[in-house]
Amino acid sequence: MATSKNKKSTNTGESPQGVKFTRRTASGRIVSLSRDDDVDMSGDQSGQNDYINYTVMMPPTPDNQPSTESQGGGGGGGGGNDVSKADKRMSVMKSMNNKSMLLRSQTGDFDHNRWLFESKAKYGIGSAFWQDDGDRYGADGGVTMSDFMDKPWKPLTRKIPVKSSILSPYRFLILVRLVILFFFLGWRWRNPNPDAMWLWGISCVCESWFAFSWLLDSLPKLNPINRSTDLVALHEKFEQVSPSNPTGRSDLPGVDVFVSTADPDKEPPLVTANTILSIMAANYPIEKLSAYISDDGGAILTFEAMAEAIRFAEVWVPFCRKHDIEPRNPDSYFSLKTDPTKNKKRTDFVKDRRWIKREYDEFKVRINGLPETIRKRCDMYNHREAIKERSLAKEKNGGSLPPDFQVEKATWMADGTHWPGTWLNPTADHSKGDHAGILQVMCKFPEPDPVMGGPDEKRLDFSGVDIRLPMFSYVSREKRPGFDHNKKAGAMNGMVRASAILSNGPFILNLDCDHYFYNSMAIKEGICFMMDRGGDRICYIQFPQRFEGIDPSDRYANHNTVFFDGSMRALDGLQGPVYVGTGCMFRRYALYGFHPPRANEYTGVFGQNKSPADNIQTKPMPGDEDAQPLNVHPDLDVPKKFGDSTLFTESIPVAEYQGRPLADHISVKNGRPPGALLTPRPPLDAPTVAEAVAVISCWYEDNTDWGGKIGWIYGSVTEDVVTGYRMHNRGWRSVYCVTKRDAFRGTAPINLTDRLHQVLRWATGSVEIFFSRNNPLFATRRLKFLQRIAYLNVGFYPFTSIFLVIYCFLPALSLFSGQFIVQGLNIAFLTYLLVITLTLCCISILEVRWSGISLEEFWRNEQFWVIGGSSAHLVAVIQGLLKVFAGIEISFTLTSKSAGEDEDDIYAELYLVKWTSLFIVPLTIIIVTLLAIVIGVSRTIYSVIPQWTQLFGGLFFAFWVLCHMYPFVKGLMGRRGRVPTIIYVWAGLLSIVISLLYVTINPPDGGNNEGLDLSSNF
Repeated sequence: MATSKNKKSTNTGESPQGVKFTRRTASGRIVSLSRDDDVDMSGDQSGQNDYINYTVMMPPTPDNQPSTESQGGGGGGGGGNDVSKADKRMSVMKSMNNKSMLLRSQTGDFDHNRWLFESKAKYGIGSAFWQDDGDRYGADGGVTMSDFMDKPWKPLTRKIPVKSSILSPYRFLILVRLVILFFFLGWRWRNPNPDAMWLWGISCVCESWFAFSWLLDSLPKLNPINRSTDLVALHEKFEQVSPSNPTGRSDLPGVDVFVSTADPDKEPPLVTANTILSIMAANYPIEKLSAYISDDGGAILTFEAMAEAIRFAEVWVPFCRKHDIEPRNPDSYFSLKTDPTKNKKRTDFVKDRRWIKREYDEFKVRINGLPETIRKRCDMYNHREAIKERSLAKEKNGGSLPPDFQVEKATWMADGTHWPGTWLNPTADHSKGDHAGILQVMCKFPEPDPVMGGPDEKRLDFSGVDIRLPMFSYVSREKRPGFDHNKKAGAMNGMVRASAILSNGPFILNLDCDHYFYNSMAIKEGICFMMDRGGDRICYIQFPQRFEGIDPSDRYANHNTVFFDGSMRALDGLQGPVYVGTGCMFRRYALYGFHPPRANEYTGVFGQNKSPADNIQTKPMPGDEDAQPLNVHPDLDVPKKFGDSTLFTESIPVAEYQGRPLADHISVKNGRPPGALLTPRPPLDAPTVAEAVAVISCWYEDNTDWGGKIGWIYGSVTEDVVTGYRMHNRGWRSVYCVTKRDAFRGTAPINLTDRLHQVLRWATGSVEIFFSRNNPLFATRRLKFLQRIAYLNVGFYPFTSIFLVIYCFLPALSLFSGQFIVQGLNIAFLTYLLVITLTLCCISILEVRWSGISLEEFWRNEQFWVIGGSSAHLVAVIQGLLKVFAGIEISFTLTSKSAGEDEDDIYAELYLVKWTSLFIVPLTIIIVTLLAIVIGVSRTIYSVIPQWTQLFGGLFFAFWVLCHMYPFVKGLMGRRGRVPTIIYVWAGLLSIVISLLYVTINPPDGGNNEGLDLSSNF
C-alpha cells in the first residue's frame, strides 16, 4: 500500500501525505486503525479490538495537501517536478489540465461543490465508491478494489462489562453493609438481655450465621459481566467460499446432542419427541450435527415414539427451513398466541402451515395411541405363541398339559421379534434393571452436499430446500443385577462412549427430555465462544434455563431468575458458571478429564498472586485414590484407563484437534488451519456399530477411570455440579451464554410437593459435596479464590436451614415469654436494623439493574428461600448426614414432566395438594406463630403492667415470618379453599398441644404473672 512504503521527501523535508488513523480507548490505550507499524501495539496495552486493521485513502485535494514551497497562495498542487511518485499515485485527476478545479474561492477556501461538478462527481477511491480508471489506480498505482475488500480479522465474541455507574455503588454498598454487620454483631454480643439470656444467645448465633452466609453469597457477585456473539463473523469465517474452502462447505466442528429420559410414564414420549424434532431442525450444518437419546428404562414405548418422530421429521424439518420457523418444537409453535403470518413473505405459507398442522395432529394421535397399539400387538403375538407352546407341550406330555405349564407374555416389536429391552410384563433379562444394551441408528449420516427437494402433490413443495436430516440414534445401555449403574451419570457416560465411536463430535450438548430448542441458532451461539481466540481453554458453555407453563405470579420461584440472571452472570466474571445439568455444551476433550492447554495458578491468602500453571502432570500417589483430598492429590493426573475399545481410544486425539479454534490470526494459540474439517464423514459400517454396542455394556467401566476422572462424576445425586467443579479444578474455565432469544425452554414442577422434592434433591447433593473430596476447601491452586467461595457456598447453603428454622420459631417464643431478643427497642438497635435493611434494599435494587430481574422476582425468591429452607433444606441436611456417617443410601423419585390432567386449566397442577412430610416443619412454624400472636396480644392487653415494647418487637418478626410463608399457605389451601383434611388435623393437634404446654408451664395465678419466665424453667 502507498501508506506503508518508503517515500521520497519533498523540498521541505516533510513526509508525504500518507494518512494514519489512531484512537484512544476508554482505558487510555492507543489503538492503531491503519496498517502502519509506527504505533507500538505490543505489550499489555493491546486489546481485543486492536486487530481491526484497515487503511483509509484520502484524495489529495487542496484541503489535505501538505504545504510546500512550490505551492502558491491560491494555487493547487497538481504538478511539479518536486512532487513524489506516491503523490502522483494518489491523484484523482484524469488529466493535468485540472487547475481550475483546485482554484480557491474568493474567501480563500476550497470550493468543494465546484470540484465535484467539474470532476463529474467522482469521489476518489475507497470502499464506498470506485471509479472506472483502473489504469491510474490499478496498473500505475498498484491499488485495486480488492485492497478495500480485504476484511479485517473479527472476534466472534465480545465481553460487555456492567456499567461502572451501577457496579461501583454495588460493590461499595456490599462493603458498607459488611462493615455495618460487623459492628452490629459486635454490639449484639456486647449487650445481652439479662431477662432472656437464652433468647438473646440463640438469636445472636443465628444472626452471626446469617451474616456469614450472606457474605458467601455476595462475594462471588462482585464482578458480573455480559457477553455477546457475532454470528455474521462466524458465517464469514467458516461457511463462505475462500482460498482454503473453495467449495463453500462448512468448516465448523461437529456437535453431538444428548437427550436423556428414563420413564415414559413420568416423561411422556410426546414431550420427548417434540424435543427431538427441535434438535433435528436446528440451524447448524446438517452433516455436522448428530442427535442421541438415552432411554435408561429400555421402554419400547420410547423406542417406537422416536421412530414416529423421525418419520414426521421428514416433513417438519424442511418446512422449518423453508419458512424460517421459530420455535422449531411443533407443539410450542402451534401453541403460540401471536400471529403466525408475521414476517412471513412466501405466498404458500398459509397453505403449508395448514397442511403441516394436520400432519402434526395425526402424529400426536399416533404417539398417544402407541400404548394401546403395542398392547394389542403383544396380545396378538402372545396368543399365537401360546397356541404353539400349548400344542408342543401336549405332544411332549402325552396329550395333556403339564401342571406347571406357563407361557411368557413377551413384548413384541412391529417386525414380529422380541423387544430386547424392558417388557410390559417384566421378566428375567427384560426388566428395568436387567436388559441387554440397545443401539439403533434410526437416521443415518446425511450426504455431505445439500439434497434439494422438489414439488410433491401429496406433500409440500420443497423446491430449493435442503431435505436432509441429521444422524439420530437411540441408545439404551445394558443393565444387569449386581452392577452399580450410577443413575443419570452412568447413562450419560454410556452415550459419550457410543457417540465417540459413531460421530465423535468434538462438542457435546446435553438436554433434558423436556428442554427443547427455542432458538434454532443456539448451537452457533455456543460455538462462537469455542471457536474464538482463547476458546481452547473453555470446557463448557452453560445456557440459562428458561421455563414454560409457570403460573403468572411464579408462586414458588420456579423461574429462579435470581440464580440464572444474577449469580450465574456474576460467576461468568470469575472462572465461569457452574454446570446445572441441562442446556450445556461441553468440550469432549475436557469431559475426558484432560487439562487445558494453558492454565493459571492462584496463590496467596486471597489468590492474589497469579502465575502460569506447570503443565507437568503429577504422579498418582499410592493408596486409595478416592480417600485422598484434593489438596494432597489434586486430581491433576492425566486419565489413562479409558477401557478396552481401540476405536474409542483412537477417537480422543481426533476430537481434541477438531475442537481447536481457527488459526486465522497470529494471536490465536493452539489453533487448527482453515479448511481442516471439510472432509466428509465416512459412512457407518457394521463393525463400527457393533463396537458402539460393546462400549455401552455394563462391564465396560470395570477397572477404568469412568466416573472418577472421565465423564460425568459418580457418587452424588447432583452429578452436574461435581462434574463442572472437577473441570474448573483442573484449570478450565466456562462461559455463560445468554442469547437475545432464549436458547432453550423447558418445564418445571409448579406443584408445591414436586417443587419441594426437586429442591430436596439439589440440597442433598450439596450436603454430599460438602462431606466429600469435592469440597472446594481442598481444591487445587488452579481454582480462583472467589470461584472457590462460590463452590463453598454451594455446599454450605443447606446448613443455613438449621439456623433459619430456629430463628423462625423465635418470634413465637418471644410472644409466649413476653420477652424479646434485646432488652428493649432502644435507639441503637433500631438504627442498626434500619441501616442494615436500607443497605440490603439498595443492594437489591442495584442487583436488579445489572441482572435484569424484577423486584417481584427478587421477593418471590426470598419467600421460597424461607419455605425451602425450613422444609427441604433441613431434611436434606439430615439425609446427607445419614448417608455420610451411617451409609444409608437415598433414593429420589424422578421429577414428573407431564402436564396436568385438566386440559381447560394449564395451571391445574398448581392447586393440587399432595401431602408430604416436608410440610410438617413450615406448617408447625405457621401454626405456632399464629397461636403466639393471639396469646401475646391477649396477655399484654389484660396485663397489669403491659410490656408493649416486647409485644411490638415480637409482632414485627412474627409478621416477617408469616409474610415469607404466604405462598406456602396458598399452596395448602388448594383450589377454592379445598384444604386437605390432614391439614386441619395437624393444625388442631398442634394447637391443643401448644395450648396445654403453655398452661402447664405458666399456669394462671390471678394475673400476677407478667410473662413466661422460660429462663427459670429450663
